[in-house]
Amino acid sequence: MTLRSLFVDFNSYFASVEQEVRPELRERPVAVVPVLADSTCCIAASYSAKACGIRTGTRVSDARALCPGLVLCLARPALYVEWHHRLLEIIGRVLPISHIGSIDEVDCELIGSERRRDKAEAMARAIKREIAGAAEFIRCSIGIAPNAFLAKTAADMRKPDGLTVLEAGDLPQALHALALRDLCGIGPALERRLLRHGIRSVAQLTAADAAALRRVWGGVEGERFHALLHGAWLGERPSVRSSVGHSHVLGPELRNAQGARAVLQKLLSKAALRLRRLGLHAGALAVRVRYTGARPRWERDARFADTASTATLLRELRTLLDDPAQPALPGPRGARPLALSVTLHHLSDPADAAPDLFAAPAKTNALDTTIDRINARFGHNAVYFGGLSAAIRHDAAPMRIPFNRIPDSASEAAQHELWLQSLNRFKVAGQLAHAAAARERPAKLRTSAAGGPVATGDET
Repeated sequence: MTLRSLFVDFNSYFASVEQEVRPELRERPVAVVPVLADSTCCIAASYSAKACGIRTGTRVSDARALCPGLVLCLARPALYVEWHHRLLEIIGRVLPISHIGSIDEVDCELIGSERRRDKAEAMARAIKREIAGAAEFIRCSIGIAPNAFLAKTAADMRKPDGLTVLEAGDLPQALHALALRDLCGIGPALERRLLRHGIRSVAQLTAADAAALRRVWGGVEGERFHALLHGAWLGERPSVRSSVGHSHVLGPELRNAQGARAVLQKLLSKAALRLRRLGLHAGALAVRVRYTGARPRWERDARFADTASTATLLRELRTLLDDPAQPALPGPRGARPLALSVTLHHLSDPADAAPDLFAAPAKTNALDTTIDRINARFGHNAVYFGGLSAAIRHDAAPMRIPFNRIPDSASEAAQHELWLQSLNRFKVAGQLAHAAAARERPAKLRTSAAGGPVATGDET
């Protein structure tokens, strides 16, 4: 009984959800995009689109060339989150979920007789039947293995709708046909490091001892990877959150001092709400403003007594923005603000903190509690601080789906479709304006020392 993890990976999740709710798309190649523009990239592709060579990150203009019949679907985060929770409930009917890796991946720990291969496979088939009974088009691949790392690897080995089992006796030979990049955790930088150490295949990687991988990784993570690769059960490591933050690319109508200031306040208000939902306080704030063109970005940090109060944090933000010695807005030499971010650091449990003798926490906490309750009952942003008005009016900073966190629909309201489309068009316009400004710089500033071009793409 070497099997301890059953890993469920939903196939082409965003595209499959779109095809689930829109049956007319099921026989057509589909790509999900953040904005309807040739300049953006695909964030998901159906399997018929993948057959044409379209992948996550493929530029839309290139995707259209690869597949002239491609259907573009504007991303709908709230819909994907809704289906995520629905699918979790379905899996939970068969087997308790131990860990949610992302919006389309979950891990279930096997115990007792569940670790027998026949029992584990029966539960995997039961999960597939339950999903097929609730969804006509959404399917999953399942991997079963001695640990979650190998179970995820197994799920990736057969897609779509696969079921792969890796027992201890199958290792490491069952992995030798994979490429280094097929293993979770090995990206371009780590692959280059492995190549520098003479490891060019998974067979060589599995033959290396723990000390060798420690040298490659530069620390204990190499030993951990070695153990996982050989089937060790290390359990789920407790994660410690180090920051909470949000970022946003401004639309053209907000690319000014007043608009940027309003959006920064909205981003910070969202971060403060998340902080309270997590039951944490923050003791530091980092604010970043990037401008159109190649202008240097504005960076400022503040330290303060631990708090989760929106009013207190907004006051710290205003102090940074109103510093006469280092004004953030509208920007150096009149440049327009383009991309903004706020990040709360030095997180702590309020139960462990000593009270601030000079603060009045009861009043600010009562205000936050009242606002949170009103918004929970009457809708997101039913009540908000006045400085957010411009951002609220233009519906800036909508819900997104990051890789490591499922958005909370209660604190990040779903957007009206027309507003979302408008906002996404603004984002593309901002990206194009930034790229155009970069092209206007002297050629010598856009070439490398070797004479080759330097990438000037926008960050989002």
